[in-house]
Order: sequence, then C-alpha cells, then structure tokens
Amino acid sequence: MSLNILAESFQTLFQWEVLMALLGGVIGGMVMGALPGFTGAMGVALLLPLTFGMPAVSSLVMLTALYTSAIYGGSITAILLHTPGTPASGATADDGFELTKRGNGLQALGVSTVCSMSGGFISGLALLFIAPMLAKVCLLFGPAEYFMVAIFGLTIIASLCSGGVMKGLACAAFGLSISCIGLDSQTGYPRFMYGNTWLADGLQTIPLLIGLFSISQVMIMSEETQGANSGLVDKAISNLKGKILLPAKDWVSFIFPTLRSSVIGTLVGILPGAGGDIASYLAVNVGKNSSKHPEEYGKGSYEAIACAESANNAVSGGALIPLLTLSIPGSSVAAILLGGFTMHGLVPGSSLFTEHANEVYPIIIGFILSNIILGLLGLLAVRYIAKVTIVPVSILAPIIVVLATLGAYAVNLSMTDVWVMAIFGLIGYLMRKHDMITSPIVLAIILGPLAEKNLLRSMVVKKSATFFGYYMSRPIVLVLLALSLISIIIPVIREFKIIKKKH
Repeated sequence: MSLNILAESFQTLFQWEVLMALLGGVIGGMVMGALPGFTGAMGVALLLPLTFGMPAVSSLVMLTALYTSAIYGGSITAILLHTPGTPASGATADDGFELTKRGNGLQALGVSTVCSMSGGFISGLALLFIAPMLAKVCLLFGPAEYFMVAIFGLTIIASLCSGGVMKGLACAAFGLSISCIGLDSQTGYPRFMYGNTWLADGLQTIPLLIGLFSISQVMIMSEETQGANSGLVDKAISNLKGKILLPAKDWVSFIFPTLRSSVIGTLVGILPGAGGDIASYLAVNVGKNSSKHPEEYGKGSYEAIACAESANNAVSGGALIPLLTLSIPGSSVAAILLGGFTMHGLVPGSSLFTEHANEVYPIIIGFILSNIILGLLGLLAVRYIAKVTIVPVSILAPIIVVLATLGAYAVNLSMTDVWVMAIFGLIGYLMRKHDMITSPIVLAIILGPLAEKNLLRSMVVKKSATFFGYYMSRPIVLVLLALSLISIIIPVIREFKIIKKKH
C-alpha cells in the first residue's frame, strides 16, 4: 500500500458522514452485543438493508464496526450476569461473573474493554498487511480454482456445524438449491419458478438473511422468560463501583497473554467457520497451561478474561482476510458482510485491492479505527451501556420485528420480500430448535452462483483436455480438493469415535 493510498484513505475516513457511520456502528454493536440473545449476525443483518442507499465506504465501515463491537458487547452480560451476550463471550462468563460477585465487576469490564480493543486492533493490522499479499496469489486463480474455493468454503462451514457434518452438509445443500431459483444465468431457462414470474431474479438475499438471523432469534427469545433475572441485573449494575482500570503494575502481566491470544484469534478467524467461541476457549486453554497461576482460571482470573476477550475480538479481523481475498467468509457475520460487499459492487478477489483500492483500504483502516473508538467509548460508557440489559424482551422483540419488516420491504418496496423474510424466519427457528445453524445456508446462497458460474467457465476453457484431466492438472485445484476432503473426513471420523465410545 502506497503513501498516496494511505493518505486518500484517511481523507475518505474523516468525512463527517463516514465518521458518523463509524461511530454509529461502534455504539450500535456494543448495545446489540450487550443484549442477551442478540448477536452481531443479527445486528448486521438488520442494518444491511438500511445501507442500500448509502455510499459503499460509509455502509461497510458501519457494518464492520458493528461486527467487532458486538463481540465486545457480549462480554458485558457475560461478566455481570453469567449470560454471554454473544457465543464468542462464553469463555469470559465464569471468571467475569466470579469477579462481579466479589464486587470487581467494573474492573473485569475494564480488562475486557482494553483487551478487546487490543485484539481487534492487532487483527486489523493483520488484515491490512496480509490481505493484499494474499490477493496477489488470487491472480493465479482461474475458473477451476474459484470453483474449488467455493466448494472448500462450503465443506469447511458445513463440517464445523453443531449437530454433525451431515446436518451441516444438508444445510449447505438446502442453500445451494435456493441459489438455483430463478432464470439460469447462461441459458435463461427458468428453474424452480413454478410459473411465478416474481422468482425470475431468485430470492432476494437481504430479506432471507433478516429472516434466518433476526426473526428466528426473536422467536427463540420470546420463548424465554427473563423476569427471573431482573433482580440479579439490578444488583450487578449497582455493584459497578470504583475505578474501571486496574493499577499499572497489573497490566504488565497481561501484555504477553493479550498478544498471544490476539495472534491465536486472528489465525482462528482466518479458518472459515471457526468463530470467536472456538478462539476464546482455545486462547484460555493455552493461557491456563502457560500461566503462573493456573489455579485462578475459572475462579475469577483477570488474565483469563484478557485471553478470552483479545482472542474473540481478533477473530473479526482474521475472518475478513479470506472474505476480501477469496470470497470465503470466516464466520456467519462475515457471510452476511459478503452480501454487503457484493451489494455495493465490491467483488472480493485480486481486483478489490487494485480497481477498488480507494474504497477497500478506507474500510480496512476504518475497521482498525473502530477498535480504538470501541476501547475509548467502552472505558467511558460501559457502566451506562450495561443498563440496556434491564430492557425486557417484551419491549425489544416487537421493535426488532418492526425494524426487520421495514428493512425487508425497503429492498424492493415489495411485500413479497416481507413474506420471504417471514418464511425464512420460521425455517431458521425450526432449524435452531433442532440444533442446526443457519450459516451454511447463507454461505451456500452466496457461494452457489460463484461455483456454478466458474464450473461452466471451466468446461469452456478446458479446450482439448478432458474435464477430469483439466482439473487434475492444476496444482491449486488439487490442494483445495485435498483440503475439502479433509474438512469432511475428519469430522466424520470424530463422530464415529464418539458413537463408538457410547456403545
């Protein structure tokens, strides 16, 4: 990245509308993450249609800022209530809540804030320097390679699903079938339309995303009663007293665990499908094994919080690396962000860092800046943001449904999209009730057209070689094929061992 691009990126970022979008994303993510049951995926899915008329930089800066700050926001309820606001904050809950019961909840939030900022900042630097280099490798990719990239992304996400690899692959297959709805892009032949002309362009991605992530989550939350926690919430918030920052001497012992966990989180984020929950538990496990006081882990350890929070926030930057270079989202939120990038005409790959450098670099630097703002705002306002946990679901749920409906309708000003949102909200709800996650569906809907288009292109450019011979003669294809097979075989072997132990 040249100095000219860097200067232009900062010039773009410091326009008032971009700064307002950045600030709004950070605050919105913190609030959304602090609400138990609400996730970053839900927040990004809700905001995505609202960014339709916004400039690409402003909208994507806001969405990526919401992504990283929502992960941090989840630590608030994890520490105060032993209820992780997001799955990525699960590893923070035990130690954080133990500290809250001792009256040190505010200090635990301080450690979470600083280490979340550090993890996100380090992963942002990795995104800034690694993604452009990886994008240059994409210049070696042809249709066959891009087809195998799509297949690899689908197998990785599917194999990491809860409930087993078969459930994950079934979800991915369902998503692929949805991506085929509409007119064939090559021949114009109608597929799965059944005489309905409104399906000619296929199902709109944004209403579908809102239904799967937002409406289904509201339905799940509406089943749960949170009145029993209200007294605990009031007590926890009333105990937020004293200084938020620990003495300087205590922070020295957190430096190496934070750096190590940030690297772990970034590397885990690069792996498609391995989210913040995996990274945080892995970082805490590594931290405990190398700590001078491992007996404190799980019983109120500031160091454990530092490990978990720096790792889960580092995942956000790591997940954007394969997203921007290979169109492979590293998490469910990144899968929704992929829809946002394509919606604004920014197709991930080598051209993103050349033809659209004036847009992608401000987004990356904005992501780094959002983590700094997150830390500063968190230290100033976390005791007040914690109070949003008092708002009952009976008030929040209708508001979310109204916003979701308006967002789905605004895409094409069509009630059809609202019905699509409602139907997929029900599908998402039923899937969650049966221990199936929706990420493979979203990824398959996005990667399906990529796989189909490049499969057809590879059949044209193979020339005189046989189709099988053409694919087997390309080294990158063989590597991706091997990785795809490994991503399926290993979970199958793991499940077989579990079943064998039970019997």
